Amino acid sequence: MINEHIQLGEMNTLKINRITEPGIYLEAQDEEVVLLPNAYITKDMQIDDELEVFIYTDSEDRLVATTQTPYGMRNQFMFTKVVDTTSFGAFVDWGLLKDLFVPKNRQKNPFRVGESRIVRIIEDDETSRLIGVEKITSFLSSDTQNLAKNQEVEILLFAKTPMGYKVIINDTYEGMIYKNEIFSDVNVGEKMTAYIKNIRDDKKVDVSLQPIGKNNADDINTKKVLDVLAQNFNDLPYNYKTDADTIKELFGISKKAYKRALTKLVEDNIIKIDDEGMSKI
Repeated sequence: MINEHIQLGEMNTLKINRITEPGIYLEAQDEEVVLLPNAYITKDMQIDDELEVFIYTDSEDRLVATTQTPYGMRNQFMFTKVVDTTSFGAFVDWGLLKDLFVPKNRQKNPFRVGESRIVRIIEDDETSRLIGVEKITSFLSSDTQNLAKNQEVEILLFAKTPMGYKVIINDTYEGMIYKNEIFSDVNVGEKMTAYIKNIRDDKKVDVSLQPIGKNNADDINTKKVLDVLAQNFNDLPYNYKTDADTIKELFGISKKAYKRALTKLVEDNIIKIDDEGMSKI
């Protein structure tokens, strides 16, 4: 459906209004138009076609459209690389031809070319341009009433601590995932699906990479074992005696969860286990 209004920093569905020398003009329902420059035009684009485009601003702060999709939208966080620095700020790669500007006073620590940083994309109140902001915690909410235990969420790992990783939940809340509950290699900047484990009295949120509840977790863990088994021609030299480090590296789960998964698969007559390992029946 065509956008009622053109929305900065978001994907918009707009109709081709007219084709001109500098590019194609796209129109919203309210008849506002925006230019899609020639660099993004293909031969099959025709008058009245609908296009999905991202809206940002050009070097003269005019709205402009692109068929490229950035790494993040307005009011979202993204993990990105610094590509240039100046005396007044820095530029980071966000997947578009025009890099995203991060003002110097919006940086927590000075940016250096080649570094990777987590920034939030916002609309600047003074210039109405999209900019990046590294001081991210000020944008996180403590109002967790819309979260519930075992709710599926999207997380972004933004800081490693002795306890585990701090995460941003649904671009809105701060949370924590504890290192003793992580059974695969993860890194700052990764986005993944997680589940609400606990909402603490201090309004901070604990998350898990596994669904909460034994049955849900067991189903996922048995699938992980079967997936690895299938990748190895349904025959593996591992059984109940396999050490925890090998299990964590190969299956991404704890030894306790692994043994429970094996037992379920044996009881369901899906695999058999002996001193030599496991195989699918």
